[in-house]
Amino acid sequence: MDTINKYGLQTPKILLPKDNGMLTKWPVVACDQYTQEKAYWEKVSNFVGNAPSTLNLILPEVYLEDGNKEERIAKIRNTMSKYLQENVFKTPLSAMIYLERQTEYGRTRKGIITCIDLETYEWKPFSHALIRATEATIVDRIPPRMKIRQGALLESPHIMLLVNDSEKKLIEKTGELAKKENKQLYDISLMMNAGKISGWEISPEDSDIQTNITTALNSIKNENTDDTGAPFMFAVGDGNHSLATAKAVWDEYKTKEKITDHPARYALVEIVNIYDEGLTFEPIHRVLYDIDKTGLISFLQTQLSSTTTIKRIECTSEEKLEKKVKESIGSFGFVYKDEKNISHYTLLETSISDLIVSHVQPLIDDFLKTQPSSSIIDYIHGSNEVFRLGKNKNAITILLPPIAKQSFFKTISHSGPLPRKSFSMGEASEKRFYMESRKLF
Repeated sequence: MDTINKYGLQTPKILLPKDNGMLTKWPVVACDQYTQEKAYWEKVSNFVGNAPSTLNLILPEVYLEDGNKEERIAKIRNTMSKYLQENVFKTPLSAMIYLERQTEYGRTRKGIITCIDLETYEWKPFSHALIRATEATIVDRIPPRMKIRQGALLESPHIMLLVNDSEKKLIEKTGELAKKENKQLYDISLMMNAGKISGWEISPEDSDIQTNITTALNSIKNENTDDTGAPFMFAVGDGNHSLATAKAVWDEYKTKEKITDHPARYALVEIVNIYDEGLTFEPIHRVLYDIDKTGLISFLQTQLSSTTTIKRIECTSEEKLEKKVKESIGSFGFVYKDEKNISHYTLLETSISDLIVSHVQPLIDDFLKTQPSSSIIDYIHGSNEVFRLGKNKNAITILLPPIAKQSFFKTISHSGPLPRKSFSMGEASEKRFYMESRKLF
């Protein structure tokens, strides 16, 4: 146990619903999904009805701007208290959980549910903490979320941490051992046709499992250090602002109460191997409106030429541009129409070997400062959208290459958190569903 504490982990006391018959209505998808689709959340509410559910323990972000936010938060706190008083949960389970998530797309993602020590996490750029942010944290997003967590009796996680484990020692091997112990905790279908989820207990008393975890963590530490020699154990894949909020609440609470340890010092998370075949890792492309299109390309080419070999290539078709970008690490493309309504497919080929978005986005931001106030940037998923939106006369789209898993941790280590909207981990329905809970106060 000393070893996992050394690496920022702690065996949690997990709360699971007592009545297995209600499990189909208990877990709901992460609150930061379907933020433009109230209809989705209304369907969830209708499905849940009056049954106990994590829907009643969270505030879906689609409702953040509604006028009744404070009323919703008060209701959440009351429900947490009610669930604890009415024994909705089983006796707390002191264990980690090995998780298998089958999604509606036929993919299976594996993970471990555990606690992390917030003292070992830092979202600020160029941190040498054990656990680091992967994308830029927008500080203004933290205070509204603090209001939800402050005073909350329970937490349920949608936070997912990534571990750089190409040999699959930590999660996959642990899962094999956990399944042999035959301590399955749940195996249920998820609502809204989102697949199914299964979980097995990882007991602190299972010596073979604990030995494997210890060995794996030591190996990961030795293979993942930054330029200063500091170990870089985990990177936040999903839920960065939620984790930053948990840290802010703990920092405030420990200062006010003058304490060094408390359940609020920890946060429940799921750890996923970045090399998991079931974890899709996709770039998020860009579309810009009402800007100087050729000026943007020239600006990026000029700016990048000071740090890399760069070549501009005019492709003759969508297919050729997409092929060149998808086969690269450091090349990216532009799709736009000129004043004569002729489509262009332009490639900037570079020798950059880490994540290109970390180089390109800051330059895009600089260029936008020189453009009219009506100029805007948006973020899009899928190459089909890149080519579709690139046909709009007032738009130019940017096609980014696949996210290279082998360079992901290196980029974060050397360059700090990536720019906003750099990558996506799966489709909305593949995001984490709230299942496990833990007492905070």
